[in-house]
Amino acid sequence: MAADPYATLGVPRTATEKDVKSAYRKLAKELHPDRNKDNPKAAERFSDVTKAYDLLSDKDKRARFDRGEIDADGNPAMPFGGGGGFGGFRPGAGGGPGGFSASDFEGFSGETDLGDLFEGLFGRGSTRGAGPGGFGHRRQAPPQRGANIAYRLKVPFVDAAALKPQRIGLADGATIDLKLPAGVDDGTQMRLKGKGQPGAGGHGDALVTVEIEPHPFFTRDGDDVRLELPITLDEAVRGAKVKVPTVDGPVMLTVAPGSGSGKVLRLKGRGFSRRSGGRGDQLVTLEIELPGDLADLAGRLEGWSDGSNPRNRLGV
Repeated sequence: MAADPYATLGVPRTATEKDVKSAYRKLAKELHPDRNKDNPKAAERFSDVTKAYDLLSDKDKRARFDRGEIDADGNPAMPFGGGGGFGGFRPGAGGGPGGFSASDFEGFSGETDLGDLFEGLFGRGSTRGAGPGGFGHRRQAPPQRGANIAYRLKVPFVDAAALKPQRIGLADGATIDLKLPAGVDDGTQMRLKGKGQPGAGGHGDALVTVEIEPHPFFTRDGDDVRLELPITLDEAVRGAKVKVPTVDGPVMLTVAPGSGSGKVLRLKGRGFSRRSGGRGDQLVTLEIELPGDLADLAGRLEGWSDGSNPRNRLGV
């Protein structure tokens, strides 16, 4: 069982969304694998922090966790013990035919076979088309397909944006490269025909639910990707060409002279794919980082004044 997500991020249960995001970004930058290549414990901690943020940044998941409906892994709570989680997938877990419980398919809008429902209630070979008194010809029920198997597929943020195929291992030992659909989002469900459990009437299906992992620097805004880019005071005042990370790799971005914090620059076609075609954009918000030494800052500003006083319009 995963640790309490609040404790993992070091925030109280009353923490706001902003508090949760701030705590995650601080820990993610500190523990990111690129900065800790020789520290496997940092990589493990980074994974735990990302998983905790994934739960607490989702309003619905956080509310369900606080009510005790799901555990820290996002799996339905088991009131009588049990265990759990998909752990990538969990074929045969639960208590229904094929090993699944109703909670495994919560939120899935699939097809319902009423014939299967009635056979479950009255047994196979029930009297259908019976005459008066309930007697008549007994029709044999058709062979049933095997049970469906549910999987959860965690997809890295940049892979989801670029629609990079994802490799997934199935319960039968097969491994396939799964093509993500345009407009893929957290919770998108994909059906793989005939990849479920075998049965007399054929194989069931594999039901794959996509979970897009959060990123330390990028955030999603619809089909767009947002990034807060720190720049120096020199770059803001004089203008510069700076390297900017995108989901497709780094690119050079022109910062105009006199740019201020909060200015948003747009990189066309660097966002998520749209169902209607094309891609969203990347929105880059500039953040000026001032030198920590105020004396040094004063030295940098010397000579930049043009003699105008911004307070003149106020009469001072």
